[in-house]
Amino acid sequence: MENRQITVHGRVQGVGFRAATKQIADQIGVNGWVKNQPDGTVLIEAEGKHEKMDEFIKQIDHGPTPFSKVEALDIEDNREMNHHKKFKVVH
Repeated sequence: MENRQITVHGRVQGVGFRAATKQIADQIGVNGWVKNQPDGTVLIEAEGKHEKMDEFIKQIDHGPTPFSKVEALDIEDNREMNHHKKFKVVH
């Protein structure tokens, strides 16, 4: 299992990005949360098996909605697992 903190840069607020991220996470089987940041980025904490995390990040990088434009991802590996039970949108 892996835990990663992902900061998504680009046109990612006001375009349905968080809801689409949750839908992708639910389909793939990744747990954690997603929330908007004051600086215009989106922050994601995701946990899951290595293969699932790779697929999740790949789909996020492509921009999960037609109106979003992902310019960059900053990905940090967390050593600590938070054992999230599901994926949620944090407001």
